[in-house]
Amino acid sequence: MNSEYVIELRDVAIYHARRGRAAELALSGVDLGVRHGELLYLIGRVGSGKSTLLKMLYGEVPLGDGMAYVAGYDLRRLRRRDIPHLRRRMGVVFQDCQLLTDRNVFANLHYVMKATGWRSETDMRRRVEELLALVGLANKEYKMPYELSGGEQQRLAIARALINAPEVIIADEPTGNLDPTAADAIMQIFSRIAQMGCAVVMATHNLNLIADYPSRTVRFAQGKVEEIDITKR
Repeated sequence: MNSEYVIELRDVAIYHARRGRAAELALSGVDLGVRHGELLYLIGRVGSGKSTLLKMLYGEVPLGDGMAYVAGYDLRRLRRRDIPHLRRRMGVVFQDCQLLTDRNVFANLHYVMKATGWRSETDMRRRVEELLALVGLANKEYKMPYELSGGEQQRLAIARALINAPEVIIADEPTGNLDPTAADAIMQIFSRIAQMGCAVVMATHNLNLIADYPSRTVRFAQGKVEEIDITKR
């Protein structure tokens, strides 16, 4: 793997598993490199393969053919027991946040810390304070998720994804359920994260966000991917 990249894909193919039927080709010929600290957008219609590629990156969908390195892991040799270790080197942000609704903001982060090996309560509390300040939720440690706005819930999800100082954030339509003001706040956070050296790979349908926060953009169509200049559209 080229050390310049946190993600490096060469001639990658991914297949959809279909119960009782032969696997169906979802994507093929994917060549893609993502540098440390880069913000990369993935665009394309629903069903074009964006989410499938993201799932492959964090080990939920297997690599079919080709070469794929993610955060130092060779996905060709990825074993099931390696997946939790891979995911500790990345953060994943979903459209629906997937928060623990019966626990407050602090407990949502504390739970993940305990599950990923943190032991010192002092270190955990210090990290929670850092993360909440970064995402604009300082002094909201004891709020329940239902007491937060949709944008605040997504900011908490981003804080959770950052707990273990990942090399890359994988974000699947993170602003899809948000109004323009909340979406803009999320993009400000992602831009700040990238500036700190953590790559962000974000699937989105919101071309206005790309116009406001321009960066490299890859389009998915007909089982292929191509880099495009969205500013010329």
